[in-house]
Amino acid sequence: MDPLDPEGRPSSIPRRDALRLGAAGLGALASGSLPDGLSGGPLAGMGTERGLAQAPERPFAAAPMERVRVGFVGVGLQGGSHVRNFLGLEGVDIVAVCDIDAPRAREVAAWVAEDGRPAPRIYDRGDRDFVRLCETEDLDLVFTATPWEWHVPVCVAAMENGKHVATEVPAAYRMEDCWRLVETAEAMQKHCVMMENCNYDRPEMMVFHMARRGLLGEILHAECGYLHDLRAIKFEDAHEGLWRRAHSMLRNANLYPTHGLGPVANVMDIHRGDRFDYLVSMSSPSRGLQDWARTHYPEGDPKRAERYVLGDVNSSLIKTALGRTILVSHGTNLPRPYSRIHLVQGTKGIFQGYPHRVHVEGMSPDDAWEDWRDRLDEFDHPLWKDLDERSAGAGHGGMDFIEDYRLVKCLRDGEPTDMNVYDAAALSAVGPLSEWSVANGSMPAAFPDFTRGRWRSWPRLDLVRA
Repeated sequence: MDPLDPEGRPSSIPRRDALRLGAAGLGALASGSLPDGLSGGPLAGMGTERGLAQAPERPFAAAPMERVRVGFVGVGLQGGSHVRNFLGLEGVDIVAVCDIDAPRAREVAAWVAEDGRPAPRIYDRGDRDFVRLCETEDLDLVFTATPWEWHVPVCVAAMENGKHVATEVPAAYRMEDCWRLVETAEAMQKHCVMMENCNYDRPEMMVFHMARRGLLGEILHAECGYLHDLRAIKFEDAHEGLWRRAHSMLRNANLYPTHGLGPVANVMDIHRGDRFDYLVSMSSPSRGLQDWARTHYPEGDPKRAERYVLGDVNSSLIKTALGRTILVSHGTNLPRPYSRIHLVQGTKGIFQGYPHRVHVEGMSPDDAWEDWRDRLDEFDHPLWKDLDERSAGAGHGGMDFIEDYRLVKCLRDGEPTDMNVYDAAALSAVGPLSEWSVANGSMPAAFPDFTRGRWRSWPRLDLVRA
């Protein structure tokens, strides 16, 4: 039987070519023409003229629920980690598990039964069995941790069948799909949450706390990114190696912007007093994956014949509506220690990550950094103080547990989620916009206003507690 692409079309072409059909204007970009959803001109991008209903006057909140019935789609490494976290949360029923890897689906379902809960139903009949899950199960939430090209199909299927949805990052990588998530969430009145775990890392939340207390002054500039040597992972014959390398063959862009950008967007009140206006982007030459293949595979191995277009380092500079600047970097194909950069510059102080350090005028020694942990007792985010012990041992240093905790708490309490569909769309839009800018001589590319003006009046995020 021919495999199905994410939209359900039969396909016998290789995965990398099927992915080409789902990416925004990949073939067109090489010739300088425009991807879906973009218009020409010095500031290229979709504006507000979309024919949509007005975005809500206040951030969307659903009715509170006593228990959250959840189905998981994609329970590999990261998806399985979320299942473990949900088993440690109150008021959660894990009803269904879906994965194309049937043994893995049974393994994860067994964790639930071993915890003394009813065994979840298993959906393992192929790439699109998540549709059957969404159509037949009585769920409140669908949580997807699939490869990138499946995020939007799963999210839309869930919302169209009356479920809230949470997705791993990025939520989308086509501009048209960013709008599709927004339109579907508004039409169905459902949450569509991008699970950006780095928003909940301890240093990032400490910076948010310090900014809210005014210690950094007016925030003017930030630098962030995803700088992570993924060469070995991309060439694996398992896990992300089965799909992530294909994006490097087809897309020259800032592929994975949200880990670094999410936390600084929160500090800068994006969609809550400011918004992304436009970006310019450029990429270095592509060398790292070619060198890796030549070094690690013998003559005649098909991996040595692969060709990659992804520049090894992408730099994208965002201007906000209030005139502030954000540098977003991406580099996954070269040898380097991990970094998300995480620089936040204000009129009274600065925080710089990797290594994490802070300088506040009038508080720190003149012209000297302080180790961030020296200020942790004073400025640790209250949510981390509340959940420090419970999050110990969870994925990525505990921040995965805290993000899952917050999602479930917001659903149970009937509150707006910390990140909403407009945040998911805008942060994910860096991908297609940077792709267009790189292909067109680093011309500016305008962000759509997914909120259609509501960013001016939506309230700032609170300093929440457990």
